[in-house]
Amino acid sequence: MSKTLNVALVQTDLVWEDPEANRRLLDDKINALSSEVDLIVFPEMFTSGFTMNPSAVAETMEGRTIEWLKEKAKEKQAVLMGSLVITENDNFYNRMVCVEPSGAITKYDKRHTFTLANEHKVYTAGTEKVIFEYKGWKICPLVCYDLRFPVWARNVEDYDLLVYIASWPKVRITAWDTLLKARAIENMTYCIGVNRVGLDGNNHEYSGHSVAYDVLGNRLDTLKESEDATEIVTLKKDQIKTYRDKLSFLKDRDSFSLKV
Repeated sequence: MSKTLNVALVQTDLVWEDPEANRRLLDDKINALSSEVDLIVFPEMFTSGFTMNPSAVAETMEGRTIEWLKEKAKEKQAVLMGSLVITENDNFYNRMVCVEPSGAITKYDKRHTFTLANEHKVYTAGTEKVIFEYKGWKICPLVCYDLRFPVWARNVEDYDLLVYIASWPKVRITAWDTLLKARAIENMTYCIGVNRVGLDGNNHEYSGHSVAYDVLGNRLDTLKESEDATEIVTLKKDQIKTYRDKLSFLKDRDSFSLKV
C-alpha cells in the first residue's frame, strides 16, 4: 500500500479523428514527465476528440491504442487512464480504460451518454459502476456527462479517488468547476477532473479547467485556463482517513439502492 499517489493531469489539445497523431502527441507528453508518477490521466476520447462519427476512429480491445497504452504503462510503471471509441459486438462504446503496468485493464463504459450531442443515438451506454484498486488506493473512473449525476458517483464503496475525464466545452465550464468541487466534498474523496483544450472538428472550444481537489474541496493544482500543459499532483492517503474519522459525514449518508 502506498501512502501517496502521484497523478499526472494531461490537459491537452487533440487532433480531430486521428488516433495515430494523438498517440504521437501523447507519447511526447508522457516521455517528458520528469517525476515518478503512479497515474497518468488523459481527456475523454483522447485518440479522436469527441466525435459522433465512431466508424472513422473505432478500435477493438486488441487494437493499436490498447497495445500502445500497455507499452507506455509498463515503460512508465504507471496506470494510464482515458477513453477512446471501442467497437464490440456490433456496438460502439465511449470506453474509459485504466491500463496497469502489468497489462491488466479495468474498463468503464460511459453510463450517461450526452443527449444534447445525440451521443445516445451513436454509442451504447454502460450499465456498471467500476472501482479498481492500485497500490492500495480504490479508484472510481467516470466520464464527462456522468458528472451531472451525483447518485452515480455516490461513495458507497469508500473509494479514495474519483477521476472524471471530459470534453467539456468552454460555454458550460462553470458547471464543470462547480460540480467537480461538490463531488469531492460530498463524497469525502480526492476528485480529479481532466478536460481538453483547443477547438475540435465541430468548432467547439474547450478551455481545460482540469483540476485536483482534496477531500475538503481544496484545490491542489495550478493549471491555467486553456493552457496546454501537464501537472503532477500528490495525493495523501492519511488526509482521507484523518477527515473521514474526524467528520464522519459518510456515516450519515442515506441508505438506498440504484436501479439501472
